[in-house]
Amino acid sequence: MPSVGILTDTTAAIPESMVRELGIRLVPYYVHRGLETLRDMVDIRPDEFVAYLRQAVNLPTTANPSPGDYLASLQDLARTTKQIVALTMTSKGSGAYQSCKAAVAMLREKMPEVQVEVIDTLRVAMSHGWAAIEAARAALQGAGLPEVAARAAEVSRRAMMIQTADTLRYLYMGGRIGRAQHLVGSLLNIKPLIGIDQGSIVALGAARTRPTAYARMVQIARKFVGDGAKVRAAFTHVGAPEEAGELRRVFESVIECVEVITGSLSPALAVHSGPGTVGVSFFAV
Repeated sequence: MPSVGILTDTTAAIPESMVRELGIRLVPYYVHRGLETLRDMVDIRPDEFVAYLRQAVNLPTTANPSPGDYLASLQDLARTTKQIVALTMTSKGSGAYQSCKAAVAMLREKMPEVQVEVIDTLRVAMSHGWAAIEAARAALQGAGLPEVAARAAEVSRRAMMIQTADTLRYLYMGGRIGRAQHLVGSLLNIKPLIGIDQGSIVALGAARTRPTAYARMVQIARKFVGDGAKVRAAFTHVGAPEEAGELRRVFESVIECVEVITGSLSPALAVHSGPGTVGVSFFAV
């Protein structure tokens, strides 16, 4: 059992097998669908949710975990460790960071012996997930709280996400369009390329076809990490495993991957990205 526990949330998009293997504690986001309040990855699963999204007239809404949700998970984790690193998705796209900080303040009153470092990754999806994974790996190797927190912060700084979809409708309707707002009116038959910079969604370009979009994504990634770099890469999708596989093929033909993860975005992220979305999150090792 590592001396440092790792806590994050379901939007990190970490495959469940890795969550179990690394002992990461997940706090679920919420998806509000009509009168239903569903816990992300608990009450609603990716495949079921994609099928719903494809025919939905009104887009569901999402909400970050409350301070009480974080407090309950922190207290539970504190039964096995007195040192915890908690990672949240970007504070510029969600209130999770503020909720977690409020929970830590409450925990300090109840369990002053527990130390918690909260990391605002300023990332989303597996660019956030990689930070949690690498922090958990450091903890399993015996690193202490300062080293684990430093590893989480380092990977957060170095990670990048690039994503494409058939439309920006879902980001726009969900209010998560950020600095890519100017693309909305011009994207009839264009595939937008979306990234995250300083915690906000940004436009990285656009392409007219999927193959061109994938080639452009790899070009951007190669420029980001530099020629000859080796990376850890995660390929994520919303109901598009074949397309994610094609993106992986193109990516690996240009950039050497020392580790590859594939999986679905959680429903709480799928709300904002929409069916058909594919992306890659990576960092240079």
